[in-house]
Amino acid sequence: MDELADRFFAAVSAGDVATLTELYAPDARIWHNDDNAEQTVAENLRVLRWLSRTVEDLRYEDIRRHPLPDGFAQQHVLRGRLAGHGALEVPACLFVRVREGRIVRIEEYVDSAATSALRAVAGGRGR
Repeated sequence: MDELADRFFAAVSAGDVATLTELYAPDARIWHNDDNAEQTVAENLRVLRWLSRTVEDLRYEDIRRHPLPDGFAQQHVLRGRLAGHGALEVPACLFVRVREGRIVRIEEYVDSAATSALRAVAGGRGR
């Protein structure tokens, strides 16, 4: 599970859509607490691609990962620099369910105040 998690977060940081597509099950769903909405894989990949292009020096730090019977939970701080806004720090927690070696569901919890600069840069489009 650690290898899958490491590959996933490295691919997000690098904007590696090919690896992310390989790691997601085709029917995976990604839910976010700040908008209470689910994304399809295609929708999530668009956001992750945008994130990797928009945030300079995008990285995950202060990682605490916990195994679960069907996946893992990870707490971390997403850090980087956002043009016109300076340093970005987004504490987050993800619950990731895995089946047959692929991610089938992510439930992501973030503090919406910490993502306000991202929403501003996105022009209010949200996720």
